Amino acid sequence: MAESEYYDINIPPQIKKLGNYMSTIIIGVVILILGYLTIFQVNPEEVGVITRFGSFNRVVEPGLNFKVPIMEKVEIVPVQRQLKEEFGFRTTQAGVQTRYSQQDFSKESLMLTGDLNLANVEWVVQYRIMDPYKYLYEVRNPRNSLRDITESSMREVVGDHTVNEVLTVGRTEVASKAHEMIQRLANEYSTGINVEQVVLQDVNPPGPVKDAFNKVNEAQQQKETLINEAKSAYNKVIPRARGQAQETIQKAEGYAIERVNNSQGEVARFNELYDEYIEAPAVTKQRIYLETMVNFIPKLGNKIITDQEGNGVLPLLQMQMKKQSLPSSASSSSPSQN
Repeated sequence: MAESEYYDINIPPQIKKLGNYMSTIIIGVVILILGYLTIFQVNPEEVGVITRFGSFNRVVEPGLNFKVPIMEKVEIVPVQRQLKEEFGFRTTQAGVQTRYSQQDFSKESLMLTGDLNLANVEWVVQYRIMDPYKYLYEVRNPRNSLRDITESSMREVVGDHTVNEVLTVGRTEVASKAHEMIQRLANEYSTGINVEQVVLQDVNPPGPVKDAFNKVNEAQQQKETLINEAKSAYNKVIPRARGQAQETIQKAEGYAIERVNNSQGEVARFNELYDEYIEAPAVTKQRIYLETMVNFIPKLGNKIITDQEGNGVLPLLQMQMKKQSLPSSASSSSPSQN
């Protein structure tokens, strides 16, 4: 009969302790991996779009959020951040001294105007993502789609204006019409984008004719300056002349009212005298004569009063001469002679 043999294996304590450490580390690593795959952070200007097995599931707000590992995936969308697309140039470093790319982007900036001239138009489109679901799943590449929509709209709007309008006075109108058209097409294509502003940066003619166009632009600016100066002078002179004319009219109206009132008063006085004359002609004649003489005689110098034949002229003249010499004789006579 075979004899059974038993072996007692004694594991050293150091190895057992190391095994316990390894188990704890493995469990900790697994927990960290699960936490990394489950917990994620969404910044204040963003939202998280979660898909489960590739299908849209929900949208989560900023803060700490959770998802099922492996089954769910999250894509961050900056809904509160203002984004922009540049056309005709590229900014490589923004700041106090902005730097631009030296590459040639004339293919997207060179456009044909309505009067068959060429213009180099550089512009910026500023937008926000309003609907993250549409932005991610309704359009395959929303950013490229927005650029294509913007370039097509700008070319159409520039083609409806002359080169002088695009370069000078029509810049605001071009930007406004392009803004409306871009937003309308973006809504039709369900991009989930809200276009906030379209800004024309630099609008220049092509190189060979740039100097001539700059001279035209300077002449246009000088024209506007002269028009503004003329309007300023007009606003200074015309209101003053109108005020003086109004003052003269008011003075004339006041003088006319005064003359009319005086005439009406004289007419009323005459009517009153006439009524009195009708009642007592002799008395009225005598009163009018006396009143006239009272007003008229003080204005005369030497006065001579005679009768109808003129017999009393000489004695009156002698009396007047005596009256004139009376002060001198009176002053030379003594009191006893009086």
